[in-house]
Amino acid sequence: MSREDCEQKEAFLHERETERPKSKFLQFLLAKDEIITTKFVTFLLNYEPFRAIKAHTKALELSCDVCFSIAIRAAVSLHSYSGANKPPMYGDYEAQRHWQEITYNFSPKGWYKNSSNNNLEYWGLDYPPLTAYHSYVNAYIASKINSSFVDLKTSHGFESERHKTFMRSTVLAADTLIYLPACILVASFIDKVFKQNIFLQLCVLFVTYPGLILIDNGHFQYNNISLGLLLLAVYFILTDSNNLAALSFSLALNYKQMELYHAFPFFTYLLRSCLVENCFSRKLIKFLKIACVVTLTFLALWLPWLTSLDSLISTASRLFPLSRGVFEDKVANIWCSLNVIYKFKNKFVNTQMALICLVTTLSAALPTNLNLFACGKKETFLYTLQNTATAFFLFSFQVHEKSILLVALPSICLYGFMPFAVTCFLKVSILSILPLIIKDGLTIAYFSLVVAYNAILNAFLAEQESERHMSNNSLQRLNKVLDFLILIASLAAVWLPPPSHLPHLWAVIISVICCGFFLIFFIMGHINQFNYWPNIVKIILNKKV
Repeated sequence: MSREDCEQKEAFLHERETERPKSKFLQFLLAKDEIITTKFVTFLLNYEPFRAIKAHTKALELSCDVCFSIAIRAAVSLHSYSGANKPPMYGDYEAQRHWQEITYNFSPKGWYKNSSNNNLEYWGLDYPPLTAYHSYVNAYIASKINSSFVDLKTSHGFESERHKTFMRSTVLAADTLIYLPACILVASFIDKVFKQNIFLQLCVLFVTYPGLILIDNGHFQYNNISLGLLLLAVYFILTDSNNLAALSFSLALNYKQMELYHAFPFFTYLLRSCLVENCFSRKLIKFLKIACVVTLTFLALWLPWLTSLDSLISTASRLFPLSRGVFEDKVANIWCSLNVIYKFKNKFVNTQMALICLVTTLSAALPTNLNLFACGKKETFLYTLQNTATAFFLFSFQVHEKSILLVALPSICLYGFMPFAVTCFLKVSILSILPLIIKDGLTIAYFSLVVAYNAILNAFLAEQESERHMSNNSLQRLNKVLDFLILIASLAAVWLPPPSHLPHLWAVIISVICCGFFLIFFIMGHINQFNYWPNIVKIILNKKV
């Protein structure tokens, strides 16, 4: 350092020294300036008017999130849908319209029955009664708008912009009335019970999840109703309202039979809640209350088909058709992935395959449910819900690509417990439905939503790591690699045509890759539920030593 620099430094220090207050009291105040400022700000934030502003800000953020999610759904609704302009069978859009036609023109006893005017080979009704009742309500409204929407037979394959607007509006109505409120309730109570301070993050993850938006508002279905009822049931479990939980889940199961993915954890938790009561009379009364709620719900919904055994059996057989085989299209589960090297469909008849699936599914789901029965914690219930749904998706019979939604929603509930694993799962789950999205002409909507949602996931993950002081460079690199792989796989599937002799190449590759990720997620869920991480860390450290 030059002499001139030294002189300037000494002059600066002398100036600072002369400016320093001589009073020890003032020096003390300056030394404690940061503490005083912090306490003052804390006082202001706890002051009633400021607390009100803070509460209103949170409500405003939530309102913006919900409005934004509705806007996204409306935008996706402008795109194509399943089977658009593809006669003679069209797709799920026509299936939903046809169910409106059938329920409007027949009495309930004829809804599931094959006849000259109700050909079950043409999108016959194969969902439980609550779906049928919902179809009837939609059909009644449709008939008031334009009777040709639901005219018997002559409306087959009906397509128009006005009809598309009506159909899309019914999905948005279900989102607004059932799914979005359920998301807010569950997110608020998960945040409250487990004190995770991630209410808005959970809300955003629930209401903007692209998988559900692309399937319901794009492809065209009403998964939002059954999943909304599921989330309501989870909310009632968390609030110890077991009778309402039983009611909500019974309604969900009677809307879509795929809610069986979640039935095991609800049965286990509710049964245990009865058995832990102090005396036998309380156990019995609590059990009878729940049993009455479930029984009366089923009786009310199934009443038109209870007049004869044949009617009941024929209706039930529509809900569980073994003839369709172990899987449809290219789904990211065990059987479809292994089918690449071992043709299960050629080796086993459907009844044999159904039995194999039953045994493997129950075996995979049993440990997590036994753990729930043993401890009965609400946190364990959430883990069991996700692990059981994953087991059903990976191993059960008659799995669709869309069934991944049944795993995605419970996984979001666990975001505060294992943010990195849930982040990766949500990204891969959206990739797993890409072959279906391509078929429906929804690739623009897919890329738009995936890019935005992945950016949100990465921002939330970084925030979680910052708050927990758990920044991990290896996990960050793994997350970036996953984003890159998803982008490459998506671009290849959309723009690189497969060889003529392997028309399903990209669909198979995506399903196998996603299945591998889902298996890892299944294992991670069990490791977290059973708290195996300390033992795993010890094993790794011992090996290094």
